[in-house]
Amino acid sequence: MPKLVEGYADRLHVPPGVRDVQVFDDDLPGFGLRKFRSGRAVYFVKYSIGHQQRRLTLGVVVRGNCTEMRKRASTVLARARLGEDAVAEKRAAAAKRTAALGVLVPKYLAERQPVLRPRYFAEIKRQLERDWKPLHGSAVDAISRADVIRVVDDVAARQGNVAADRARVALSGLFAWAIGRNYAEANPTLNIGPRAQAIARDRVLSEAELVEVWRACGDDDYGRIVRLLMLTGQRREEIGGLVWAEIDRDKRRLDLPGSRTKNGRAHVVPLGDQAMAILEAVERREDREHVFGRGAGGFSGWSKAKAELDARIAAARKAAGLKKAMPAWRLHDLRRSFVTHVNERKIAPPHVVEAIVNHVSGHLAGVAGTYNKAVYLDERREALQAWGKHVAEIVERARRHDGVH
Repeated sequence: MPKLVEGYADRLHVPPGVRDVQVFDDDLPGFGLRKFRSGRAVYFVKYSIGHQQRRLTLGVVVRGNCTEMRKRASTVLARARLGEDAVAEKRAAAAKRTAALGVLVPKYLAERQPVLRPRYFAEIKRQLERDWKPLHGSAVDAISRADVIRVVDDVAARQGNVAADRARVALSGLFAWAIGRNYAEANPTLNIGPRAQAIARDRVLSEAELVEVWRACGDDDYGRIVRLLMLTGQRREEIGGLVWAEIDRDKRRLDLPGSRTKNGRAHVVPLGDQAMAILEAVERREDREHVFGRGAGGFSGWSKAKAELDARIAAARKAAGLKKAMPAWRLHDLRRSFVTHVNERKIAPPHVVEAIVNHVSGHLAGVAGTYNKAVYLDERREALQAWGKHVAEIVERARRHDGVH
């Protein structure tokens, strides 16, 4: 290889029928010159980042700039040895100058979809595509705090304060991603206060209320799901999305993979007699892997089914001469109620209860959670069997009291 010096491009010949020729410097490997048939010539540098080959054009060959181009090539090669990619930075800078929010939304969603739970992904997709559509035409690094506040206020007016806060959080996540990829320098969603007051839910259904819910459940998918939630303390989507392969009838338990749990940890749920009986009564639908539901995926139609259940509870109260309606509740409250009653009745110690509901906080947090690998499977099975028996007893007691046969 020759040494690239001033005037070398003038002497370089491009053979007939060839588009261009390239030569590399013998003193600085990677530094090169490319001359085209038209007579135009450019300096470039070639380097590797990991297993990827990169080529960066440094500039057009003009009289007197060879030394400067060699210095630039040397800098790029030195940075490459440190893992810094000049080509990637150049592309990101160019994209940053032109990238509109509407262009980045699908890129961000494509990266996030594999790592987010389907329900949460669907929510942020809707927020970014619909709620933030007014800013889709704006360059992402030109969006100001005032722009964000204007859209947040509009969402609050149309959908409520909680929806506005969730939309802001969704956009904040996109900006954190955009900053990491050099599309933006700052996150304009920061220091914008929440529109809704965050109130931790503490609704715990009394045992009498649990009986009311149990008795109002229909002999259908939703009714079975609600009763299983009451008996096992699991999350709604974990039971509603149950597939037959996750039910081990011989071992009388559910084996939930990490891909289906909120914290990403595989989870075993022992089944007491009452829970096992509910699952045994479910007819397996032909060519369907999910236990509940009829469409794509697991059970759907949660809102409608909950409204119908509440209506039956209200009708039962009216028939019993009770004027006061049951205080508002939601399915996740059954999980909190399970934890509360199992703890209060001392059916199981707190660390076993947390293992049942697959918590990694409280007694299983920090160092204790890291090193205590016991899964308390036998203790969990005993607790769930005892709780299921207790639920069956209070339901039967209420039936006898009302004279229901």
